[in-house]
Amino acid sequence: MSNDESLFYPNLLKQAKLMQDKITQAQEAARLKTVTATSGGGMVTAVANGAFQLVSLQIDTRIVDPQDMEMLTDLVISAVNQAIAKAQALATEEMASISMDLNLPKIF
Repeated sequence: MSNDESLFYPNLLKQAKLMQDKITQAQEAARLKTVTATSGGGMVTAVANGAFQLVSLQIDTRIVDPQDMEMLTDLVISAVNQAIAKAQALATEEMASISMDLNLPKIF
């Protein structure tokens, strides 16, 4: 190993550790944030966190019709899927900020 290489590897390891720490911080920051999505004109509201977990679901009782459970099911699925998509976008933003902080090309 040349002198140049021996100077390069510790720096590379230090950068890798810094990057790992920043990723962990970004994941935790995203996990603590929530996003909200609605369907049916706000009759169904889903809240998800940055870990893609559904944390809250509210259904307005005015749309609960035992004769039309299919509509209710569709509205719940729509709101939950929208919330998860927003949570994924939130996580992507958090990871992109790491790339900028470390002067890396945007890969997410």
